[in-house]
Amino acid sequence: MSTIETSSSAPQSEQSHRPPFKYLIIIEPLGLLYGSAGKFLSPENLVGRSGSYFPPSTATLSGLFAASYKDAEIRDLLLAGPFWGIIDELKPTEQNFYVPTPRNYLVKDGKIKCQLTWKKYYQEGKESYGWRDGDREPPNDKFESNTWLAINQWDEAKEVKKNPWKFLPHLHPRLELDERRVVRKNENQEAPQGSLFLENSVQMEPGSCLVYLSNTKLESGWYRFGGEGHMVDVSCQEIAQNVTTLLTRTIAKSFALITPAIWGSNRLSYREPVYLQKGDQQKYSKPDPESDERKVWSLEALLTERPIPFRYRLGNRENQQSQAQQQETDKKQHSQTPKLLSRGRYAVPAGSVYVVTEAINQSWQEWPDEWFPKEGPSLKRWGCGLALPLPSAIA
Repeated sequence: MSTIETSSSAPQSEQSHRPPFKYLIIIEPLGLLYGSAGKFLSPENLVGRSGSYFPPSTATLSGLFAASYKDAEIRDLLLAGPFWGIIDELKPTEQNFYVPTPRNYLVKDGKIKCQLTWKKYYQEGKESYGWRDGDREPPNDKFESNTWLAINQWDEAKEVKKNPWKFLPHLHPRLELDERRVVRKNENQEAPQGSLFLENSVQMEPGSCLVYLSNTKLESGWYRFGGEGHMVDVSCQEIAQNVTTLLTRTIAKSFALITPAIWGSNRLSYREPVYLQKGDQQKYSKPDPESDERKVWSLEALLTERPIPFRYRLGNRENQQSQAQQQETDKKQHSQTPKLLSRGRYAVPAGSVYVVTEAINQSWQEWPDEWFPKEGPSLKRWGCGLALPLPSAIA
C-alpha cells in the first residue's frame, strides 16, 4: 500500500452521452476457460504459469458485441467488469455479485479485521493527515489480497470471499505424423509451427459464473469466449433495482475503484485523469502547473498498490477498402490479416481508494468521456476505473 498526495484544479466538462448500465451479462463456463494473457511457452522456455491472467477483461467481452452488432450500433457501448457471482444469488428482483475489495479494508481469514480512514491526527503536538485505524497507526501485519466483496455488503462490509477458480496448466504437443513424440526442429528446416506450448486453463467452481455490466443487450446463447475456443453459456438480464441504486449514487469526496483504471493519454499513464490538450510535450520534463496539462481532480490521497499491465487488440483498420471491395475480398485472406495491438499501458488496480479535496458530485456513469484516454474508442467504453462511493474512507 502507498499514499500519494497532490493538489490541483481543473474545469468540469459536460456529462457523458453514453446510456447508463441496464443489463447484467452472466457467463457460465461449459468446461474450462482460458487463463493466459498472450504469452506462450516454447519447448526451450517452459516456466510454469507465465502470463496467467483471469478473469477476462471487458475488451474480451467487447468482441462478442462486435460479432453481434454493426459498428454504428455499438458506438455508445458501455461495459464494466470483470466480476463474478453465484448463479442462485443472481435473481431478477435482487442481485448479488462480487467486486474487488477496497484496499482500506484489511482482511485476514476471510474477515475484515480493521478499516483504514483518511483523517487528521496529532503526533507530538503537530497536525498531520494520514491513513489511520481509528486513532492508531495501521497495524504492521500481513493481510490477504485479491479478495472480493459482495455488492450487497458495500455499505456494511464484514467478510470477503476468495477466487472461485483454480488454474489447470496443461501441455498442447504437436506430434510427429508417424511417431508418438513431439515434433523436433530439423537442422536444415525448422518446424512450420510451434511443437509444444503450455495453456493456462481455468476451472471455476460449480454454480459460479463471471459477471459484467452492459448498457446494450446481448442475445443469450453459447459463445466462444477468450483464447483456445473455449465455450461459455451467456445469459443477459436486466439489472435489479438494488444494483442500479448503487451505480447511480453520487460520488462525493471518497470512492473506490472496482475495475482497473487507465488515466492520461495514449502515451502516458497517470494515477488520475488529466486534460492533455496539446499532446505529450511534457513527457520528459516536470509538468508545469500553468501548462495545458491540467488535473481533473484535486487529489488529496490515494491508497493503492503496484500498477498492473493492460493491453488489448483492435480490428485491423489499415488499407481500408470500400464496402463493395470488401465483399469481394477473399475470406481466407481477410482472416489472416493481423490484428492491431494496442500500446502497452499501466493501470491503477481495482480496489484503489481515492480521496479528493472537492466533491465530484457525479456518479461514474456521468463522468465525461474526456476524462478517459482514447485509443480507438474511449476507454470508458470498457468500464475504465468504474468507481463506487465510499464515504466511510474519510473521518
